[in-house]
Amino acid sequence: MKRKIILYLFFLFFFLKTNAQCAMCRAVLESEETQSAAEGINNGIKYLMAVPYLLIGGIIFFIYRKYGTLKK
Repeated sequence: MKRKIILYLFFLFFFLKTNAQCAMCRAVLESEETQSAAEGINNGIKYLMAVPYLLIGGIIFFIYRKYGTLKK
């Protein structure tokens, strides 16, 4: 039981620390005049978001092709 409580507290503090970093990044990106860093951050977020969807889509397509051809 102690282990669970310690783990929950660790995750709570870890989460709060990551929220603070997002606010700092936002302030820095909003104060920049050229907005080139903001565009780079946005592109990075798009790539990080797209990769899991492509991987899962590929796995689902592979499973569909493998088991879909067996039913004919």
